Amino acid sequence: MKRLFPLVLLLIIVMVSTLFTGCSDKHKGVKPGATKHTSAARHKSTMRSYKVRGKRYHPTYVEVGQVQKGISSWYGPNFHGKRTSNGERYNMHARTAAHKTWPMDTMVQVKNLQNGLSTVVRINDRGPFVRGRIIDCSYKAGKEIGLDRMGIAKVSVKVLGFAGKVQSPAMIAKAKRTDTQTRVRLSNFGVQVGAFKRYEGARVYKRKHASLYPGYKTVIKKFSDVDGSGDPLYRVWLMGFGSEDEARDFKRSNDLEGAFIVRN
Repeated sequence: MKRLFPLVLLLIIVMVSTLFTGCSDKHKGVKPGATKHTSAARHKSTMRSYKVRGKRYHPTYVEVGQVQKGISSWYGPNFHGKRTSNGERYNMHARTAAHKTWPMDTMVQVKNLQNGLSTVVRINDRGPFVRGRIIDCSYKAGKEIGLDRMGIAKVSVKVLGFAGKVQSPAMIAKAKRTDTQTRVRLSNFGVQVGAFKRYEGARVYKRKHASLYPGYKTVIKKFSDVDGSGDPLYRVWLMGFGSEDEARDFKRSNDLEGAFIVRN
């Protein structure tokens, strides 16, 4: 009977780990990358945290079917022809919009909850930076849902797809039923686990943490003259966390004393 106990325990561990692996693989993770509208460099730039009027914003991942509710406004002639956050020229006659944190080229349905009208837009800009407002529609999109007359309105914003492509209602409904929604996930959050003046020390630390945490990418970042001495500093980062909260949970659960959150 004593010999059976370790075997039973091992079987339980295998079953539990298989269960969790299956759950984590359900959502298809899609990294923001180059599209016909936005370069890879622009995508990376627009997904970094930024500060406007004293408030910091943290772009984050979204998934198809995700809904946000709040106030929508619109912007038009004063911005026509100016550069948007993804590098395009703003066209007030195109169906586009500004959102503070969702990835560029995310396709969303904006529904005016006050009159029932809706339109589909592509996010290509950051904003609106007014309290309570969640999306800024182009003039054309705003006109289609009555914002040209109302100015602002209560809306629901629903994610329909990524990279400028819309998923069909049937595909979205099936994904929600089976819990397999496509997500755009950021991977540029990380945890700094060490810093060394000698590259060899960083290389040893990188190898050690790569074997301890194979689910994340371990990299060495070189920073020049950080203390005024002219000597470089080699920092060891664990990268690939989907959000700042995920990185903080990892740091806390692994008791990494002295580690801190970074963003590439």
